[in-house]
Amino acid sequence: MIPAFIARWFAPAPDSAAADDLRRGKSPWTDSVHLLWSLWIFITPLFDHGVHGYTLTWLLCTLGSYPVFLLLFAKVQLASRRTAPIYAWGMAALCFALLRWYPSGLSYFVYAGVMLCHCDARRFRNRVLQLLLLNAMYVSMAWWIGFPQSLLVIMPVTVFVICTIVTVEQVHHEKDAALSLSHDEVRRLAATAERERIGRDLHDLLGHTLSLITLKLELSRKLFDRDVEAARREVEEAEKVARHALAEVRSAVTGIRATDLAAELASARLLLESSRVHLDYGALPTDLPVDVERGLSLILREAVTNIARHAEASQARIAMARERASVCMEISDNGRGGIAIDGNGLCGMRERVRALGGTLSLESPRGQGSRLRVAVPLPIMRLVETSRSALDPPPPAGTQAHATPDQPAA
Repeated sequence: MIPAFIARWFAPAPDSAAADDLRRGKSPWTDSVHLLWSLWIFITPLFDHGVHGYTLTWLLCTLGSYPVFLLLFAKVQLASRRTAPIYAWGMAALCFALLRWYPSGLSYFVYAGVMLCHCDARRFRNRVLQLLLLNAMYVSMAWWIGFPQSLLVIMPVTVFVICTIVTVEQVHHEKDAALSLSHDEVRRLAATAERERIGRDLHDLLGHTLSLITLKLELSRKLFDRDVEAARREVEEAEKVARHALAEVRSAVTGIRATDLAAELASARLLLESSRVHLDYGALPTDLPVDVERGLSLILREAVTNIARHAEASQARIAMARERASVCMEISDNGRGGIAIDGNGLCGMRERVRALGGTLSLESPRGQGSRLRVAVPLPIMRLVETSRSALDPPPPAGTQAHATPDQPAA
């Protein structure tokens, strides 16, 4: 019964800070690093060898209060956003109750202010009012006890500075989360727009052509018993129209292949501009096989992420060129350069390029930026199909007379 109750009491609420960490794939234990600041509880007596040094009173207060503080700290992380401030105020109450005999408890006061700022981050006015009330209570009680005037100023200023830093970090965290969502939204919108474009193109391309083929086949069926030669001509013309439609479909499909790269370039621009890096890029090749384009998209994503995180660049450029039997992608920046060994990102890019049968070269002189060049061969069958579609004969002149006004090519 007791273990089940304890397990429920320590289960993270759906809107708690620990639950947010778990949803982002982050271990909730990483926030425990902030407990290192509680070492001041054990260091403070070093500066007072008299009444408030390492005395029996200090030992008893530490043994009795520090476990309670740890419990309150855990509950601030596990409780819902609505109830978490209660445990932060519990830290303040722990400090005020021991303040006369236990100066080390001032660390509990600092934690209380920071936790109030952390767990009520969405309501700025409420957060400021609670911090002002907390500091007013501390100053009043410390003045009544007879603390030095320096502590009446130092502790509230310390809380104010730390809370300001926490607030700025939370704002940046929210912007990073919004940026990540915008990247996903760009990819989703690009895929949706591409599906709509494909639907429109196929409707415009095949609708009238298939109608024409149907009419010619119906006419050939009716002429089959009366005029075999005329029926044969209609069937031959239907065959030629079908071949021409196939060539047009192949030509239209070449515009579909750039979906992944287009979405990745849009996402790269968002990421780099948020890092104050100007990005230039040229036109994309439109006749890449799906596996090649997908591999290049992943390589591009990793390279752009490395520029945003490590390059300290102000400009970046992406250039792609479609050659006869290969496609080349070059990504350069004007950052600090000096890449001597492959990190995890560069190793992953080399593995992807190797899987595509291509080559990857990197030039990174110190202080002169970096230039990554990827060359990937195109499959031979793709080249054969491209050449074959180019050699397909144009539509016969006889079919032009039977086409509708909306179908000039059929």
